[in-house]
Amino acid sequence: MSQRIKAAITAVEGYVPDYILTNKELESLIETSDEWITTRTGIKERRILKEPGLGTSDMGAAAVKKLLEKNNIDPLEVDLIICGTITPDMVFPATACLIADKVGAKNAFGYDLGAACSSFIYALVTGQKFIESGTHKKVVVCGFDKMSSIINYEDRTTCIIFGDGGGAVLLEPTEGENYIVDSILQADGSGVVHLHQKAGGSKMPPSHRSIDERLHYVYQEGQSVFKFAVTNMADVSAEIMERNNLTSDDVAWLVPHQANKRIIDATARRMGVSDDKVMLNIHKYGNTTSGTIPLLLWEYEQKMKKGDNIIISAFGGGFTWGSIYLKWAY
Repeated sequence: MSQRIKAAITAVEGYVPDYILTNKELESLIETSDEWITTRTGIKERRILKEPGLGTSDMGAAAVKKLLEKNNIDPLEVDLIICGTITPDMVFPATACLIADKVGAKNAFGYDLGAACSSFIYALVTGQKFIESGTHKKVVVCGFDKMSSIINYEDRTTCIIFGDGGGAVLLEPTEGENYIVDSILQADGSGVVHLHQKAGGSKMPPSHRSIDERLHYVYQEGQSVFKFAVTNMADVSAEIMERNNLTSDDVAWLVPHQANKRIIDATARRMGVSDDKVMLNIHKYGNTTSGTIPLLLWEYEQKMKKGDNIIISAFGGGFTWGSIYLKWAY
């Protein structure tokens, strides 16, 4: 009897824009300081896609094109592209379709998945299921956001946090021992009051009023979101370890969503994982929302070893949150 098909990450690539928005520059825009931002968030700088006319699909296509090239994969071999994002180029068509067109993936179908900062882990588990079904051999999962397009740079509670960028991974079938093992995904829609974008959807379409009142930007109640994130991200990470009989010694790397250094630290403490096992780049890129986790995998690619136990953890607006346990495949 043949073994069950499993899904493994076999390649990763990232992309960030060239422009660096530092805390020092933000001091000239709003009432804040480098020390205030750093001590509360851990962020020193973030990348911004400044070039006019460029959107999320341009960042996604740059990463996917490089991912395919460096692994000698013909774009025509790609079966599916899922793009986790809350800043699509436009309401429709899907950003995933635009990425597919820009990289020449003519045989792929694609769609976007929006779960705020949890978009990538939701998309990764979705892609996993297509591989496990046996119907798809090469699935590209992206996580990208151009957060600068929905941030009010006069709002000191949000503009210090977010940046642009993201990454992509390739999922392929394996019968080996290194694959996506388990996941826990959760949501609580009552969290909408604490973190949302008021206008631009079907409930409040664009109007003179919505533009004049700056309702097309991210609205966040920082303390409430922080409280939920600390509890839920830490709990779900500990839960996935427990149900897979993993101790802190077994975990090679924690890959946490990069929203706030204090949330990351609390998650690591709850898991009993030491700082040297925690992937971190929030100081360089801030919170790229859907993009933080693939950016971490890209930056730490050379440090991971085949067979490493990896715990991925995220929390986002919705509220959405979850954790994935995988064994690194290469």
